[in-house]
Amino acid sequence: MENCIFCKIVNGEIPSTKIYEDDKVLAFKDINPIAPIHILVIPKKHYESIIHIPDNEMDIISDIHKVINKIAKDMNFEQSGFRIVNNCGKDAGQEVKHIHYHIIGGKTLNWP
Repeated sequence: MENCIFCKIVNGEIPSTKIYEDDKVLAFKDINPIAPIHILVIPKKHYESIIHIPDNEMDIISDIHKVINKIAKDMNFEQSGFRIVNNCGKDAGQEVKHIHYHIIGGKTLNWP
């Protein structure tokens, strides 16, 4: 998608601090972290939200979750715990219209 900031990151038009990358998924540090660990995990293919992923392409969600597990293990925070957040749509607070998951951790997190 032409004006999507995450697509521009995927294409290398905007720099990011990459944590993980493969042919389908990219993970990078959030530029406005709310915790010591705050990583965004996105599919490289543009989907606005989970609602916009066709049923026959839903495997990308499994791929994203496998990457989240790998990052947690590789960065040694799988035991202390972390939160996975996916905001879907305006009322949920989705600011970038490209499906993304926040990995948040590195401190005790409160529930709103």
